[in-house]
Amino acid sequence: MSDNKAKDLIDSIKKKGKSLEAEMSFFDHLDVLRKHLLRTLAVVTVFVCASFYFSEFIWSDIIMGPKKADFWTYRMMCNLVETLPSLIPQEFCIKVIDAKLINLEMAGQFTLLMNSSITAGLILGVPYLLFEIWLFIKPALLDTEKKSASGFVFFASMLFFAGVLFGYYIIAPLSINFLLTFTVDPSIANTITIDSYLSLILTLALGSGIIFQLPVVIYILSKLGIMTPQFMRKSRRYAIVLILIVASVVTPTADPYTMLIVAFPLFLLYELSIMISANIQRKKLKAETALYKN
Repeated sequence: MSDNKAKDLIDSIKKKGKSLEAEMSFFDHLDVLRKHLLRTLAVVTVFVCASFYFSEFIWSDIIMGPKKADFWTYRMMCNLVETLPSLIPQEFCIKVIDAKLINLEMAGQFTLLMNSSITAGLILGVPYLLFEIWLFIKPALLDTEKKSASGFVFFASMLFFAGVLFGYYIIAPLSINFLLTFTVDPSIANTITIDSYLSLILTLALGSGIIFQLPVVIYILSKLGIMTPQFMRKSRRYAIVLILIVASVVTPTADPYTMLIVAFPLFLLYELSIMISANIQRKKLKAETALYKN
C-alpha cells in the first residue's frame, strides 16, 4: 500500500471517529433534554393533581369570578366613576351582568373540570419549566453569560404571572362584560356555552402572560446582536400603533378608556425593553473598549 493510500485511509478513519463522537454527543444531549422534560412533567402532574383537589375553589371563585357583578375589577371601576365623575362616564361602572351559561354535552362539565385543572397545573408549573430550561442551557454558556443571565428564571416567571393576572383582572372581565351584553338584535338572546366562556378566559390570561415576556425576548435578541435600542427607538411610533391595534382587538369595547387601560402596560413593557437593550449595548461597548486597551 502506497503512502498516499495509507494517509487517505487514516484521514478517513479520523473523520469517521469525529462523526461518531459528534453523533454520540448529540444523543447525549437528547438524553439530558429527556431527563429535564420528564422532571418537568412530574412537577406539572403534581400541580394538576393539586388543582383538581381545589377544583371547586378554582371554578367558583376564579373561573366564574369575572361573570359576577361583585368581581374586584368591576368594584374598582365603580370606585373610579365615583371618584372622577366628570372624567369617567357612568357606563364605566358595571353593576349587573345578566347572561346564562349552558352545557351542551353529556360529559361536558367533567371535561371542563379536567381541562381547567390541567391548565392551572401548567400555569403553576411555568417557573419550574423555566428552571429546567435554564439548567439545560447553562452548561453551554460562558461564565460571564451565566452571571448576566442568573436571574432569568425569576424575572421571566414574574413577568409571566404579571401578564396572567393582568389578562385575568383587566382584559378578561372587560371583554366578558362587552361580549355577554352585546346584541345585534334585541330578539337574539345571549346564551353562551361554558366551554366558550372558559376558552375566552384562558386565552386572554395565557396570551397576556406570553405578551409580557417581551422584555425577556428583547434581552435574548440584544445579547445575540439582532436587536438594538436605536432600532426600537426609531420603531416606537409603529410599535405604538401596533399596541393600540392589539389593545382594541383583545378588548372589543367601544369606549377609549378600556383600550387605554390595556395599552398602557404594553407601552411600559416596550419602554422597559428599550432600557434593557440599551443596557446590554453599553456593557458590550465597555467590554470592547477594555479589550482594545489591553
